[in-house]
Amino acid sequence: MQIAPLETSLGWYVSDVQDTLNDLAVSDTVRRIWRKDYTVWRPEPEQIIDRLGWLTVFDCMYEQLGVMQSFSQQIKDALFRHVVLLGFGGSSLGAEVLRQTFGSTSGYPKLIILDSTLPETIKSITGSIDPAHTLFLVSSKSGTTSEPLLLFRYFWALVEKAVGKGKAGKNFVAITDAGTHLARLAEERQFRHIFANPSDVGGRYSVLSYFGLVPGILMGFDARRLLERAEGMKKRCAPDASPADNEGAWLGACLGTLALKGRDKLTLVASTSVRSFGLWVEQLIAESTGKEGKGIIPVAGEPLVDPNCYGNDRLFVYLRLRTDENYATDNAIKAIKAFGHPVIVLEMSDEYDLGAEFFRWEFATAVAGAVLGIHPFNQPNVQQAKDATEHHLKEFSTLSEYLPSLEGTGLLRDLLTRAGRNRYLAVMAYLPQTPAIDAALTELRRKILERHHVATTLGYGPRFLHSTGQIHKGGPNTGLFLQLTAKSTVEVTIPDLPYTFGNVVDAQALGDREALKANGRDVASVRLPAPDVASVEQLFAEVC
Repeated sequence: MQIAPLETSLGWYVSDVQDTLNDLAVSDTVRRIWRKDYTVWRPEPEQIIDRLGWLTVFDCMYEQLGVMQSFSQQIKDALFRHVVLLGFGGSSLGAEVLRQTFGSTSGYPKLIILDSTLPETIKSITGSIDPAHTLFLVSSKSGTTSEPLLLFRYFWALVEKAVGKGKAGKNFVAITDAGTHLARLAEERQFRHIFANPSDVGGRYSVLSYFGLVPGILMGFDARRLLERAEGMKKRCAPDASPADNEGAWLGACLGTLALKGRDKLTLVASTSVRSFGLWVEQLIAESTGKEGKGIIPVAGEPLVDPNCYGNDRLFVYLRLRTDENYATDNAIKAIKAFGHPVIVLEMSDEYDLGAEFFRWEFATAVAGAVLGIHPFNQPNVQQAKDATEHHLKEFSTLSEYLPSLEGTGLLRDLLTRAGRNRYLAVMAYLPQTPAIDAALTELRRKILERHHVATTLGYGPRFLHSTGQIHKGGPNTGLFLQLTAKSTVEVTIPDLPYTFGNVVDAQALGDREALKANGRDVASVRLPAPDVASVEQLFAEVC
């Protein structure tokens, strides 16, 4: 059974968006973006002029398709069974979307994304692979991101033990900018290959560069087809189109305008086959717009409920794949629209239209940044949590003492007493991401939404530190932050370092808690009895 085709409805905000589009036309914003004019966002060029390479990265990637495909065939012929990507944030989220959407083609290695320092997760992946027949992608734009470098230490030792000293480099590949610490390390250790990414492509805008394409090609998907779809969207965002007819600029105008009007909870709903797209959008929107007390809060993966439960701070965007079974979601969106919430519907013909959506959202985010009056290419608050983490680990190394206590500092029920108009609850779970824990945390979000009518987000630590961590600290001070930690059930040592991965996780949780509090955020830290479903379900009683 089918319902009538779904259409975009901006409700009361049509004239506001039109005013923004007119302003963008008068200021010639779209043409200036294509000219890489930094004054669209700031009077100074720092971290802008060298971050706009995503506009033209297709040219380089088309030229390198043959190299990437030849490398993929080499890995296939060498009988590697797994490819494990060690990366965080923009270095892994695009690849994760491709992995979940396409999976590995028959005969190609299975792609695994490791963007966690949790000992349970590391142990689980270690037990599922044969190090001698696994290719490790060490992925970091800066080449100094601590987590992938720590994971590299661990897996290098495993591979060296399996294949012998002097041979481990053949199991490693670096994806990084030219001349970084990681690039030098890769040369010293004789990695199989170094993919030097264009340096003017920022991490969260890098999905259509080596960071997304190399992992995808290694699992056998059609990168040319993806790039062709992206190229098509690029043409539909061209400088000669008016902002109203420019698909990226129009979306950016909607996002920015409605956020300024109080509809700053961007709620992404997606068809089942492309649901993971929300992971990538979360980082793009959160890190790009969440600063200077402003921002658009991305809400992904939230269960759909009765429209009456949503506040008037919502904008819904429905990414609809035509070939999916969408009946239930279509009806839910139809009810949300009938209730009066603004809804934007973006249609995809098949999964490869993700290429078009990647570019559309990149362009839209750049435009939304101009509308909001912020710098969409930096991430000034991310470093706060990193610095606090490094401080704790340095103290631990120097003094050989235990890290400060991670015991709980609040209750969920107390946090929820502060729930109210325009607020949102961010669940920050330093727990293994398993289907059972996913389901339990989704149910927790549903209960909170239905009872307290506030938007909810979910991030697994430490992944979210490289994703939504920026907006948590630099965006609007409307968040309620629930930090969930638990004592590790296993331990994993790090070669030649005095601390373990369990220590690293604790230091990251502590550092993030301190950074949130330093920015005046409402935080409750709950230490669960164990990292399991039963412990999460104990929180259900606190919702009411």
